[in-house]
Amino acid sequence: MRWRKLGRLYEASDIHPKLRSHAANPLAVHLRDDVYRVFFNGRDEDNRSSIGFVDIDVVRQSVVAICDAPAFVHGPASSFHSHGISIGCCYEAGGEHYMAFMGWHVPTTGGHWYGQIGRLSIDGDLRLHAEGNAPMLALDAADPVSLSYPWVMPVEDGYRMWYGSTITWDTGDGSMLHVLKEASSHDGLHWRRGDLAVPYEMGVAQAFSRPTVARRTDGGWDMWFSYRDNTGSRYRIGRATSRDARVWSLRLDAPGIGVSEQGWDAEMVEYPFVFDHRGERYMLYCGDGYGRTGFGLAVLEDDA
Repeated sequence: MRWRKLGRLYEASDIHPKLRSHAANPLAVHLRDDVYRVFFNGRDEDNRSSIGFVDIDVVRQSVVAICDAPAFVHGPASSFHSHGISIGCCYEAGGEHYMAFMGWHVPTTGGHWYGQIGRLSIDGDLRLHAEGNAPMLALDAADPVSLSYPWVMPVEDGYRMWYGSTITWDTGDGSMLHVLKEASSHDGLHWRRGDLAVPYEMGVAQAFSRPTVARRTDGGWDMWFSYRDNTGSRYRIGRATSRDARVWSLRLDAPGIGVSEQGWDAEMVEYPFVFDHRGERYMLYCGDGYGRTGFGLAVLEDDA
C-alpha cells in the first residue's frame, strides 16, 4: 500500500477564543462538486476542544472558506463533554444525519480525566445540534475506565461501531493500554458491546485512537488508526486488514504513510480520515503536536 502526500491543506490558526490552536481529527463532508466541509477540533487557552471547519477544494487542494466561530462548543462543567469534544465520524440512521464524538470530562472531585461517546445531529445546512445530555455509549462494567473515538458504519443487520477503550492508565511502566473494541446496533443509537476488535502488541502498539474504515477493491476491508508504543513515542498511523470487517489482522508494516523528512509532519502523523471522491481514495491526517500544525491530504496510489 502506498499513499502519496499532497501537502498540508490547512495550518491551524487563531480563529476564535474557542478555536485558538490546533486542527485535529479532520472529518470531510461533501458540499458540492469538489468542495468538502472539513470539520476539525480546535482548542481554547485551557486546551478544551470544540468543533470548527474549513471548506476545501480537494482537487485543487485549496481552502475555499474558513469559519469565524465554532460549529459546536464543548459543554458546561456538569456535562460528559465538559473539557472537550473530539470528532469521530458521521453516519446516517433513520433518515437523519449524525456526528459521533468522544466527550472529555475531568471530575470536579479530582481524579483522572475520562472519555465517553456521544453524538450530535446534523441538519441540512450542516449545523450541529446537541442530542440531550447523556452519552450514547457510557462507561460500564465492560468499559469502566475511558472511551474514545468512534467509527460507525451501516451493515446488513444494522450498524457496527469500532471505538477505543482504556484497559488501564498504567501497565506497570507508566504507559497506558488503550485498545479498539467493537459494538453493534439495530438503530445506530442503542449499542450491544462486543469484544476486542483489533489485536494489540505490548511494547509495540498498545495505545490506539481514531479508527477509520474503508472497503478495498478486492472486497476486503482496511482500517487505519493512530497508535503508540510504551515509550512515550510520537503517534504513527497504523493499519489493520480484514476479509469480513469482523476479524482484523495488524499490518503495522504496511500503512502506506509515515512521517516526512522535514516540515509540519516530520515528528508524528495521526488522526486519519479516509474518504472517496471521483474514483480516488483520499486520507486527511494531522501532523506534529496532535494537530497543532494543522492537517494535510494524501491520495492512495496502490492499495495492495
